[in-house]
Amino acid sequence: MNRTSRIPPEAFDRLAEVVPLGRDAAAVRKRLVALERLLERSFVIPGIKVPVGLDLFFNLLPVGGSFIGAAMGSYMIWEARNLGMSKLQMARMAGNVGVDWAVGLIPVVGAVPDLLFRSNTRNLRIIKRHLDKHHPGTATIDNP
Repeated sequence: MNRTSRIPPEAFDRLAEVVPLGRDAAAVRKRLVALERLLERSFVIPGIKVPVGLDLFFNLLPVGGSFIGAAMGSYMIWEARNLGMSKLQMARMAGNVGVDWAVGLIPVVGAVPDLLFRSNTRNLRIIKRHLDKHHPGTATIDNP
């Protein structure tokens, strides 16, 4: 019997635990926390112990990397719209992504402010505040 994929089915089960596919607020929260961790805190720079993510590495690519990072950050805004967040909150989130995108357009130097201005972390904080207020059942205790 030929298998259609070389990826074992258990791998998909583990992925579904980390990134739930549901539309409920709890699944959206887990998905956005995982995305923020991937974009902002995936790796630690040895020596200075500063957490960085893929967003910093995207900014090292001239022009195109900034667009990739902005597209991934815009996904958070799309999820915020699906959660019913206000237009003012989504405008703040779009402003955060826009600043990150504009600064990232500067070759090489644009990656430096990404260590200080973490737009995805700021946007996740806005979304968590909304979820804690309107969907208190999704609240979790965050690790520092």
